[in-house]
Amino acid sequence: MSHDAQELKQLIAPVVAGLGFELWGLEYRVQRNSALLRIFIDGPEGINLDDCAAVSDQVSGVLDVDDPIPVPYRLEVSSPGMDRPLFTPEQFRRYQGEEVRVRLNWPVEGQRNYRGRISDMDADTALILEVEGHVVRLPLEAISRARLVPKF
Repeated sequence: MSHDAQELKQLIAPVVAGLGFELWGLEYRVQRNSALLRIFIDGPEGINLDDCAAVSDQVSGVLDVDDPIPVPYRLEVSSPGMDRPLFTPEQFRRYQGEEVRVRLNWPVEGQRNYRGRISDMDADTALILEVEGHVVRLPLEAISRARLVPKF
């Protein structure tokens, strides 16, 4: 997670928690003249549209006051959904044994895209993935995106 994303997370997490939800994770992308801040929230009863609107209103207020994003930005708030993104070592551990798709920032063993079963975490630094009987160690800082593969 970038330095800016980490700062945004520290600013936003208490707001989300204050409304009774968990900040599951966030994506922060900056283009030349704009930015996208996508926040994923979760709750014991799941998330509905009203929950997303409430969090959006509160987070917008905090961002307007603190003004941490130097360009015009779009704020999106949603639930993690069936193809839940995974951001932290704790989340990877929580879904151990589940199938996941992973996209990397750089190749590991000659590949940037993986689909496999979460086997374990190596400390808090690498995801251990079982891919067709082969074990692959993916450094967390190499992971661009990781999402659960939904079971139907």
